[in-house]
Amino acid sequence: MKLFNKKHTIVLILIALLGTSCDDFLKEDPLSYQTTDNYYSTAQGFEDLVRSNYTKLREIHKERDLVLMGTDIFTSNAWDEVGSGNQGSPLNAYDIRFNPNLGSATALWDLLYKQIARTNTAISRQADVEGIDPEVLAIRVAEAKFLRSLAYFYAVQQWGDIPMPLEETTTASREVIKVPSAQVYDQIIKDLEEAEAVLPTHGNTEYGRATKGAAQFLLARVHLTRGWNFNNSLGGTADDFNKAVMYADMIIAAYPLESEYRKLFPLRAENPLLETFADQNDKNGEIVFSVQYSNNILTNGSDDDEPSEYQVGNDYHSIFGGDAESIPGSLGRTSHYNRQGGRNTHITTPAMFRLFDPQLDTRYQHNFIEAMYAMTDVTDFVPNLSNPGNKINIAKGDTVLYFPPWNKPVNNAEKGMDVGGSKPYAVLNLDEIGVNDLTPYHIKDMTPLMWKFWEPGLPYDEAQGTFNLALFRSAEAYLIASEAILKGASNGILGGAEVYYNTIVDRALGINAGSDPMRAAEPANLTSLDEVSYRAKGNLDIDMILDERARELMGEYSRWFDLKRTEKLIERTTKMNPWTAAFGELGPQHYLRPIPQKEIDRSIPSISQNDGY
Repeated sequence: MKLFNKKHTIVLILIALLGTSCDDFLKEDPLSYQTTDNYYSTAQGFEDLVRSNYTKLREIHKERDLVLMGTDIFTSNAWDEVGSGNQGSPLNAYDIRFNPNLGSATALWDLLYKQIARTNTAISRQADVEGIDPEVLAIRVAEAKFLRSLAYFYAVQQWGDIPMPLEETTTASREVIKVPSAQVYDQIIKDLEEAEAVLPTHGNTEYGRATKGAAQFLLARVHLTRGWNFNNSLGGTADDFNKAVMYADMIIAAYPLESEYRKLFPLRAENPLLETFADQNDKNGEIVFSVQYSNNILTNGSDDDEPSEYQVGNDYHSIFGGDAESIPGSLGRTSHYNRQGGRNTHITTPAMFRLFDPQLDTRYQHNFIEAMYAMTDVTDFVPNLSNPGNKINIAKGDTVLYFPPWNKPVNNAEKGMDVGGSKPYAVLNLDEIGVNDLTPYHIKDMTPLMWKFWEPGLPYDEAQGTFNLALFRSAEAYLIASEAILKGASNGILGGAEVYYNTIVDRALGINAGSDPMRAAEPANLTSLDEVSYRAKGNLDIDMILDERARELMGEYSRWFDLKRTEKLIERTTKMNPWTAAFGELGPQHYLRPIPQKEIDRSIPSISQNDGY
């Protein structure tokens, strides 16, 4: 919703949310003298309050470490240094540092409860608003309930039993009471059902606001999750799976799939020198709900009271590995390959590449680049330090690094001159990425770039992307329905679980729809070239669905939730994440996060910590 204007939120976005009454002001009070009480009671003030609820989505979804890292598909680089004193990130190692002082947990907790406080204010203040159309007021309250539900859904999955305030905070208090997870799920579903009944359909409101479809989609996710009933603690029943299919079918009917996967994300040339900066479409009809960004730098950030890392635009183009700034012919820190602020922290695991058919699956071609190119001429480059007399010239636009697909590795003769081969560029098989510096062509950070969210033409400076970040897509609704039917729900409108599943596979195959795409039979075994089809043919199971969710939704703020819901976190992450496999401390306690220590310290009486921390 490209409608956030900080001029409109001077009063309300202090998030203290502590109203004070002041009845003696003149009716024409200047804005600088207004209080939350009298401003929120106006139509404009209430509209701004609800708008501020959307702004927080940007910050929440930049706190993605607990959702992406420590899973089977994202890790940190340099995993060959295990045992050398390098402990890697605690998010992947799950060692003693994964504790109540974990910064990622504290940051996400604080952001979610700030969002909950804002939405509570909007919901609590509705009766006091004057001069607003009652129908508009009801819709705005429904938007706040939807956004509160999303925040609570994130929180209850991460921490289990949690505090659940439902009213505006108007007085200072250190009392914090945790409620059972099942009660939180009941409230989430109540809010969403009330919101779904009131919210308009897409096309009948400003783009970016919550819609009936957004509420239906979240209801599908929530019922699917509650149906799995983690630790018998969520109040789930078999009927939850039926409701997940019902709501998923509603989304499928209202939000048709885009014909091509790549059109859901920024379009660009793999070689930056051939980039034409084509017009970008971040309002694709498949997208049900997204975090909104703006081309206006003044309204593309977050709140002024938040840390600076939140106060830029969409930075998803800049956080995934690897490193294009050190390749031969690189101009260093330029916009050619976007800004790479997170190149050492969000690295695709080798096993993830092996889940794709590189030749048939169009998502592989969009999500990764297989070649990197020189951005300038290089003369007298020495590819092999042991043979300094052998020099080559590299021309602007030449290939300098090539990553063969996992199922077509090359032998030494077909590799680069840097290792005694014939090619004037480096060739790195999958088992050679993310490990020790090998040659001038290859350092640790040179992994195949995770290319999914990259935006062409952005200046390097602040990573200020403007492309909206999709949170809900109808493609996921197909996979929700497939999973729910697999868990016992009745068939949906389209048929059985495999019909829904194969629909997404076939979209990814494009002109090869109907064929058998092949993935590695053992994704974590990098030496094995054995293959197996990932088309469902009477063999669909939860691991196939998780594989497909990884291929389709990679990086889209869902992976840890998927592994937690299906209780596959330990099995898959220990097998596929190199750091987790090396340290081996991932255990059942990690299905819940540690409650931040500062939250425990500031509550009276202190709320209890989750088991194992």
